[in-house]
Amino acid sequence: MPKLRPLFSFAAVLAAVLMPFAAAQAQENDTLAKIKASGSITFGYRESSFGFSYLDANLKPIGYSIEICNRIVEAVKSELKMPAVEIKYQAVTSANRIPLVQNGTVDIECGSTTNLVERQKLVAFSPDIFRYNVRMLVKADSGIKSIADLQGKTVATTSGTTSFRLLREADRGRNLEVTNLAGKDHSDSFLLVESGRAQAFVLDDILLAGQIANARNPKDFIITGESLRTENQSLMFRKDDPVFKALVDRVVSGMMKSGEMEKLYAKWFMSPIPPKGININYPLNAETKEAFANPSSKGI
Repeated sequence: MPKLRPLFSFAAVLAAVLMPFAAAQAQENDTLAKIKASGSITFGYRESSFGFSYLDANLKPIGYSIEICNRIVEAVKSELKMPAVEIKYQAVTSANRIPLVQNGTVDIECGSTTNLVERQKLVAFSPDIFRYNVRMLVKADSGIKSIADLQGKTVATTSGTTSFRLLREADRGRNLEVTNLAGKDHSDSFLLVESGRAQAFVLDDILLAGQIANARNPKDFIITGESLRTENQSLMFRKDDPVFKALVDRVVSGMMKSGEMEKLYAKWFMSPIPPKGININYPLNAETKEAFANPSSKGI
């Protein structure tokens, strides 16, 4: 028995050293405790993900993803028995959205982020709120109809997205000689095509549809080419916070099963929306119907 004492002592010392770090990590990831202490929650929003998360005429964040996050705040108030929770807003980009969630600047990202298994090592996701195909936007008179037609062309993508990687991984994209030009956000990438600096813009087709709807001359642009991948869009928040994830999952799944999510979809993608009263006119696709019928956050 005496021989076991040094081992026991070492284990006890190690536990004593590690416990404060574990407790600190748990506290850092406890979103509800953070909201309770501060009286506020911070939404991450996108400035030009039309329909999902963008700025209205008064520079206020609005959209489908923002409204879903608003429903989550109502559930947070009920859970914490708080009459009010202040909503703060933090603009995010494709490049900085994950770090800002990880470091606690943003509590939940209400934007247009793809739920990838590789990203789940860094952050957590809600059930999919949208599914779509990655395709390309070109000028209607460009003659570009498929990936093969991009040979020798310049392709715009948004910094921090997976679009150019998907293009390169496509069978018909592996041997292409193309130049990639990165925009800081989706509107910047669209401008590269509009101005002629790039011949195509590769992104989620629903976001491309939003850019066309808001263009000065929408008829000048089309979405074309084969799908590079079907992707799933989700709300994003800190990982290792099972209590907050359970609340988010409950709210999002409940909206899907009650039919509220489909009504919200119709409001933002099949009706005139602020600030210009433009209709993106993107009917509910089979992939998103499946997401609503069988809520999942497993990622791709």
